[in-house]
Amino acid sequence: QVQLVESGGGLVQDGDSLRLSCAASGRISEHALGWWRQASGKEREFVSVISWSGGTIKYADSVKGRFTISRDNAKKTVFLQMDSLKPEDTAVYYCAAGGTSYSDYKSYHSWGQGTQVTVSS
Repeated sequence: QVQLVESGGGLVQDGDSLRLSCAASGRISEHALGWWRQASGKEREFVSVISWSGGTIKYADSVKGRFTISRDNAKKTVFLQMDSLKPEDTAVYYCAAGGTSYSDYKSYHSWGQGTQVTVSS
């Protein structure tokens, strides 16, 4: 069983940066780790995913070029560096493990509790 705890969210202004972290415990070997987000009143949407080796990385078109995902397997941590933030990035950001089909949330078997990111204009 995998437990995930996100941190690093907050209130920032348009154009600012934030770095989210997700600390994992339990067995995460061979697991892809991903970030999803859910804005108020909207469905949860895929943001980014990174494979166990780090050799495969995917981004949603809406964040490509602005967000960077990385992981430190020794520390069982995945990061999401978010630059040039926009008000439309405002959402609760969730870390998830699994992702055999990276854009299908049902393929992720473990989820964190989420961290709020708010970008003011």
